Amino acid sequence: MKDEERCAPTDLKVRTKDFALRIIHLYAALPKTTVAQVIGKQLLRSATSVGAHYREGYRSRSTAEFVSKLEVGLQELEETLYWLELIVEADIFSEERMKQILQEANELTAILTTCVKNAKQKM
Repeated sequence: MKDEERCAPTDLKVRTKDFALRIIHLYAALPKTTVAQVIGKQLLRSATSVGAHYREGYRSRSTAEFVSKLEVGLQELEETLYWLELIVEADIFSEERMKQILQEANELTAILTTCVKNAKQKM
């Protein structure tokens, strides 16, 4: 697949990596309770895989493979949002404290969704 057909590669590489780093720091700040740690480990796994899936997709050999990798990244983002919401609703961290990371997860979801839609139109 040609570079010009990719979806904002530099910006998304940086943005998904920054997102993963923010999640890593969030995980490190979680209380050491069993509940917080179990949720945190799930969050850490799903959130850090988003950028990995994007990078795999960027190096794909076809549009179909690109779409497939990004769709898996979208699934991981949806799971990430679930764990972030649980952190708020379980009163582990306040909604105010989580506001920016939730916003970034939603924005990344919107961006990747657009990338998938645009790539599918080219197929």
